[in-house]
Amino acid sequence: MIGFGYDIHRFKEGRPLILGGVEIPHTHGLDGHSDADVLSHAIADAILGTLGLPDIGHWFPPGDPACKDINSLKILEKAAALIREQGHELVNIDSTLVAEAPKVLPHREAMQQKIGAALGLAPERIGIKATTNELLGAIGRQEGIAAMAVALIK
Repeated sequence: MIGFGYDIHRFKEGRPLILGGVEIPHTHGLDGHSDADVLSHAIADAILGTLGLPDIGHWFPPGDPACKDINSLKILEKAAALIREQGHELVNIDSTLVAEAPKVLPHREAMQQKIGAALGLAPERIGIKATTNELLGAIGRQEGIAAMAVALIK
């Protein structure tokens, strides 16, 4: 079974930029109730979507004080646990980050390690690609970062 996830967050000064559980050097972080890790959020929603489960906002409500600044690797751990509880196994993840800046692929292996550890998957089963938006729209104007992901379970 396959699930799809998407997330987007705007940049905000004074916050660290966290992608795939890794702090990436940049002038701005992403705005959100949690650590705003768009990559982890897209992957979590893809995993939850494999079984038609509600999205991460159901499990980690944005207004819940207990979720304030939560490390999104915890969100991934919860998504993977929900899949296992239903008797399924994650096979792999494929994802794409969409950003004009910063360059994220130098951090790809570290992100694969962190995401893999959170999901109980070998890092080589975590696909992470990056592209730009060719200077179009909010992403092209460097107002934020988006991520898309698919998950396969058996």
